[in-house]
Amino acid sequence: MLRVSYRDLFDALLRALLKLGFEPRRARRCAQLFAESNRDGVYTHGLNRFPRFLSMIQSGLIDIHAKPELLASSGPMERWDGKIGPGNLNAWHSMERAIVLAREHGIACVALANTNHWMRGGSYGWQAADAGVIGICWTNTLPNLPPWGAADPRVGNNPFIIAVPRRKGHVVLDMAMSQFSYGALASYRMRGELLPVDGGFDLQGKLTRDAAAIETSNRPLPIGFWKGSGLALMLDLLATLLSGGKASYQIEPIPERETMVSQVFIAIDPSCLDSTGAVSRVADQIIENFQLPRHSTGPRLRYPGYRVLQTRKENLAKGIPVEPAIWQQLQAV
Repeated sequence: MLRVSYRDLFDALLRALLKLGFEPRRARRCAQLFAESNRDGVYTHGLNRFPRFLSMIQSGLIDIHAKPELLASSGPMERWDGKIGPGNLNAWHSMERAIVLAREHGIACVALANTNHWMRGGSYGWQAADAGVIGICWTNTLPNLPPWGAADPRVGNNPFIIAVPRRKGHVVLDMAMSQFSYGALASYRMRGELLPVDGGFDLQGKLTRDAAAIETSNRPLPIGFWKGSGLALMLDLLATLLSGGKASYQIEPIPERETMVSQVFIAIDPSCLDSTGAVSRVADQIIENFQLPRHSTGPRLRYPGYRVLQTRKENLAKGIPVEPAIWQQLQAV
């Protein structure tokens, strides 16, 4: 594994996007979102996904010049058409709109149809928390998760994010609807490691910790068994109904062509209820109690987002890990 500085990674991504014809401001935001994914340790949705992003642009599945269009609005709610523009730029715009509306109304919901893969979903949770608001967002996907009790994929492995701002470190939950995302399965397979717990079924229908066997069977294990597949279904329903876009079953089931997905972005401004900063103090107290060791020799528990903050610090100090082959490919664009 090769390590490069954040600046070198950002600059290489920016150069590639500008060569593709991105507007400079949009190129900088897009490069930032990819680079920050690697900076924070989410390598599968940063540089490693950039070649697929390029391929979708070259095949016409992503229109780099398309910008979201407002279709309907009512107070704190808006519906936008993503026009198959770059998924991360559409998602960033949608959360930014939710933040602006939440400043006015206290809570806001922005629904987005006809967009592309948003890359790292947690990016938009961190975006909200950095702005001092609570963020909730999710996306549907192509049908790639078998519901509990079924062998064929009928729901999406719909990423779900909740972010709470906190001065001592935001709390950001970023999770898929399967015990291990497909990106995580690929990482374990490439490292030749078994999963720490059962993550899905093999071709014989037996639970396994072998990531490659789960990728072959396309049967990852839903979180919470039937509860996870139920939650995946509800997220798909809400994203589709609020955005007026496509449901998972209507999205072409080819990962390299996944497009026209539906997404929801919710922002809540806690200062509308309390301007004294009590919300942040209460969050600190909850996290402190959560982390407190129950025994003198026990470790402090990690809250959602803690590992990201530690990885970010380490990668900025030592350099960001990148796959040498993909790094060379990027520089050749």
